[in-house]
Amino acid sequence: MISTRGRYSIRILLDLAEHNDGAYIPMKDVAKRQEISLKYIEKIMPLLRDGRLIDSIHGIGGGYRLAKPPENITLWDILKLAEGDMAPVSCLQKNAVACERAAGCRTLPVWKKYYELTIDYFSGITLADLVGAESGNDYMI
Repeated sequence: MISTRGRYSIRILLDLAEHNDGAYIPMKDVAKRQEISLKYIEKIMPLLRDGRLIDSIHGIGGGYRLAKPPENITLWDILKLAEGDMAPVSCLQKNAVACERAAGCRTLPVWKKYYELTIDYFSGITLADLVGAESGNDYMI
């Protein structure tokens, strides 16, 4: 399941992509447009900055902007930062200790395929794709 942090991270970056004119955008503007608490956004932004998806400056004229063009930021890039390891089972997590049952596990191939499908799906959608997509009748996740 994708948490609120993951969904909001996508919405925040999508908002930055939609208003991408090269200028830094104050988060209070994004918070208002997206109807997300500014305090909650301020908890998310360091993850996105440290992950090099956004740039920021402080002070007058400060704010945030995308660090890359929207066509170079996938939903998988965003979700990896916001959610951490999204492996469906612990034995597929990065740097997991090898499971002693893996060789005989009948369900492991199912989980591997599910994980691969998830990665492939979200890696195939960019912010640019969403900027150009039709709206879902003002329904937000």
